[in-house]
Order: sequence, then C-alpha cells, then structure tokens
Amino acid sequence: MFISLTNFQGERKRVKRGKQGNKWQLFYAKDFQSLMYPCFMFCRIMGIFPYKINATTFEVSKSHYILSIIFICIHSIYILVMLLSSSLVARNDINMSILPGVLGYKCIFVFGGFIMVITFILRKPQMRILQIILKISSKLPSESYKKLSRLIHAKDIIGSVSLIGLILFFIFTLQINCYFYINIITVVFQMDMLYINYVFVLKACFKRINDNLMYMQDYMTFDNMRDSRLTYQQKNVFLIIELKALKKEHLTLSDTVKKLNIIFSMQLVATVIMTFCTITINLYYYITYILEVQIVLMSTWVIITHMSFLFSFTYYITKIAIVIWVCETSKNEALQITTSIHDIINSITDKQIKYEVVTKKKTTFLIYIKLFVRDRTKKEFKLWKSLLCFCSNLELTFYVKLFDNSLNQFSNK
Repeated sequence: MFISLTNFQGERKRVKRGKQGNKWQLFYAKDFQSLMYPCFMFCRIMGIFPYKINATTFEVSKSHYILSIIFICIHSIYILVMLLSSSLVARNDINMSILPGVLGYKCIFVFGGFIMVITFILRKPQMRILQIILKISSKLPSESYKKLSRLIHAKDIIGSVSLIGLILFFIFTLQINCYFYINIITVVFQMDMLYINYVFVLKACFKRINDNLMYMQDYMTFDNMRDSRLTYQQKNVFLIIELKALKKEHLTLSDTVKKLNIIFSMQLVATVIMTFCTITINLYYYITYILEVQIVLMSTWVIITHMSFLFSFTYYITKIAIVIWVCETSKNEALQITTSIHDIINSITDKQIKYEVVTKKKTTFLIYIKLFVRDRTKKEFKLWKSLLCFCSNLELTFYVKLFDNSLNQFSNK
C-alpha cells in the first residue's frame, strides 16, 4: 500500500499544516508553498505575483492586482519614452567604453519589458498551472521536499547574489537611471527562476512515479512466489488499482508539462534572444578593445567597465545553461518511465496486469509515453536546439569576420 496510504497520510498532514500555519525555514521545506516561498515573495514585491496564498489554493488578490497594473503601466511608459528618445544618437561625445553597456541596457529594457507584459497578460493561466502543480506536488514525501529545498534555495541565493553583483557593476559603470533597470532585470531573473523551480518540482514528481514502478516490479517479482493463490489474486487486484492511479498521475503530469511549456514559451524565447543580443554587443566591443594598442593604456575606469561586461557574460551564460540542464534532466527522468514500464512487462506473467499496462483504452503509460515523449518532447527540444544552434552559428560567423577585419586593420596600422 505504498501509494494509497502515502496519499492519505500526505493529505492529512497537508490539511493539518494548513490549519496550523506554515513556518518557513531556509533549506527545510515541508510542502510546495514553503519550497517556493522565497521566489513567491520576491515576485510579489516586484509586482508579478498578484495572488493570495491560502492553505491549499491560490486566489487573485485585488490589492496586488492593482499594484501589478500600476507597476506595468509605469515601466511601459518609461520604456516607450526611452526608446523614442534619440539622446544616444544625438550625442557627439559618446564614451565608447560605456557604449556596449548602454546598448545592452536598452536591449534588456526591450525584451525585459516584453516579458513583464506577457507575464501580466498570462496571469490567469499561470495561476491555473500553479494550482495544478500545487495539487500534484502534494503527493511528494517530505524527504523530496527537503532535497528540493536545498537545491532550489541554494540556487536562488547564488543567483540573487550574482544578480546583485551585476546590478552594482551597472550602477557604477553606466550613467543611467538604474531604478527601472534594476526592476526589469530582477523581474526577468525571477521569471526564469520560477520556471526552473516548477520544472524541478515536476522532475521530482516523475521520479516518484519511477520509484513506485520500481517498487511495484520488486513487489511482483519476489513476493508473489511465496504467496498462496488467494493472496496472489488479492495482491493483483491491489496492483491494478495502484497502476491505474499511477497512470492517471502520469497523464496529469504530462499535460502539466505541456501547459507549462506553452505558458512560458514566449518568455523563454525572449530570454534567449536577450541573452544572445547582450553577449554579442558586449563581446563585440570587448574584442575590439583587446585587439587595439589601447589595451596597454587602460585606466582603472576602463578595466572596471570590462570586468562588468565579463561578469554580465558569465551571468547570462550560466542562467541559460541552468535552464537547459534542468530541462534535459527532467526529460531524462520522464524517459526513464519507459524503461520501467518495459521492465515490468518483462517481469510479470499475469495477463490481467499486462492488459492494464499495455492495451487498455490506449491511455496506458507505454502508449502515452510514446506519443508524449517522441512527438511532443522531441519536437519542443528540437525547436529549442535549432534556435540555440542558429544563434550560436550566427554569433560564431559574426565573430570570425570581426576577428579577421580587426586583424587586417591592426596589421595595416
């Protein structure tokens, strides 16, 4: 009774915690709300989390909703004014050492503002997906939440420290209004962290299914040989019930993954484009300065400026790498279910259980995994892979030509 009893006990503990109130502790989460508490609080401060957290549900808060509208309107007006102004083009005394930072700054405003608007428009679908993940994750054991809290909270702390360092570099190196820049770059960071945290939780749910399937396989392989016929039939009935519950849970998880990718797809695309644009601008001017004789005569100000660009480069590359890594590991965890199902099919002899696993209603694990993983997941990852390869090839070609032209100019001098 490794599923039903666990679900019943988990539901009782969850309701009890909801009545008593949750005490949040760093690196020691007990449920989904305490796990996501730091991220939710930062998102609420930034005006992108207009939800009220109850014991087991999320509801739209009118006060936070109005705050989000004001927040979006102010930033949208500022971005439009900044883009329509031609101060950067009209100035003749442009400091070339800070020009890449200014261009990257405007790039972040364009795509960051887009992410903020999309987040506000999709607030209701995000609340629904949040409610679904809350319900699914309620079946996770406390040990899974402890492991997730160590990983997620450590990631959020390290990411926040890196973000603060990036902001401080821009404050001291760029003569710009940093208030709106800090808000936008923090919103983009929090939305990326929110997506990563959701994927981490879904990965833990897939792992729970895998663990239950492995336990089921051992249960059928080693215990059935010693049981009487009556006990054997009773256990088969129990296994079929538990298998149906796992099938239903897997279908819900797979649909949740699809909805999550649809909701966050535009934000992730904007993040990827913003990252490559920022890296391209920074590396262009950095390589230009490296290949000039002026590198020897650098002042302390120019050195600090270049350090800020290198720090920005490392920050964006690391964030994209984390997104790719968590998606890849979650996909592998979902694919592992296919192997577990094949192992169960090969290890059982009961025809009724095989019928439940393989053929019934075409909604079984095996059939649905083939449809979901091979068609949906591979197409989505192929699309992301094509986008990343296109951007990488475009940047590589650009830098090769830049390097050749710079060498030719340097040799002519």
